[in-house]
Amino acid sequence: MKKILGIVAIMTIATTAFTYAQGKTDVALNQVLTAYYDVKNALATDKKDIAIEKVKVLSAKVNAVNHKDLPADQHKTFMEQAAIIKSKAAQLAGSNDIKTQRKAFEGISYAMIKTLRGLKFNSKTVYIQHCPMAKASWLNEKENIENPYYGSMMFDCGDVAETIKSK
Repeated sequence: MKKILGIVAIMTIATTAFTYAQGKTDVALNQVLTAYYDVKNALATDKKDIAIEKVKVLSAKVNAVNHKDLPADQHKTFMEQAAIIKSKAAQLAGSNDIKTQRKAFEGISYAMIKTLRGLKFNSKTVYIQHCPMAKASWLNEKENIENPYYGSMMFDCGDVAETIKSK
């Protein structure tokens, strides 16, 4: 009986520790999502200098995620997509041309979409939006379209392709 109680106690502690670690990772991933929105909002309003600032924050937030606590399949997804996000973030940060920035942002967006679908960490509803003119998608914190690929030229061009409810 003592052995059973001991095993139950160990399992409870381990489960609690994992849940706590997962919660901290989810918080960090939601900070990545918020930083992503900041880049999206800068591009949607044609603010290329702010996009450069914000994408550096995004890259730092990706680096700050404690991915070691993720289950193996989620860890693999995160590592693959984080590499793409950081590479495309460097491209965006290295350009003063808003068209080049928007092309890099497209890669960031697809990696973020894959990360969100694979890890299901969002604490709020997320809208996957799509612009048929750009043939590209992005994440938005609002249902209203704010097109980062055309900015003020076609600010509300696009539609909500998918809604991902908070977990």
